[in-house]
Amino acid sequence: MELLTFILCAYGLTQIIVYGTIFNRFRPTKGKVGKLFQCPMCMGFHVGWLLMLLSPFTELFSFDVSVVNALLLGGLSSGTSYVLNMIFGDEGIKYEHKHMDKEVDAAAGPSLL
Repeated sequence: MELLTFILCAYGLTQIIVYGTIFNRFRPTKGKVGKLFQCPMCMGFHVGWLLMLLSPFTELFSFDVSVVNALLLGGLSSGTSYVLNMIFGDEGIKYEHKHMDKEVDAAAGPSLL
């Protein structure tokens, strides 16, 4: 349960930092730092190790503060923040439908006989 709480906290913070209008005034837009603040995967990594550092000050989750945990929790936060960002958007669950050409090569289709 601790890990799920960590993942949801990381995702929420990452979304707020990358997309929240409250940070529009302070969010850099140019250069490498600007790219960092536009990427949920990149920012998710930094949110992960930051949450590890905050771990001793919360009862929601507890992780030992170490370099190995920083890398692992940063990676976990990065990956899950990116995946959840790809699944959920402002309109709900994201769904992409790619149009297929109406012409289908008969040789490519399965045989009915």
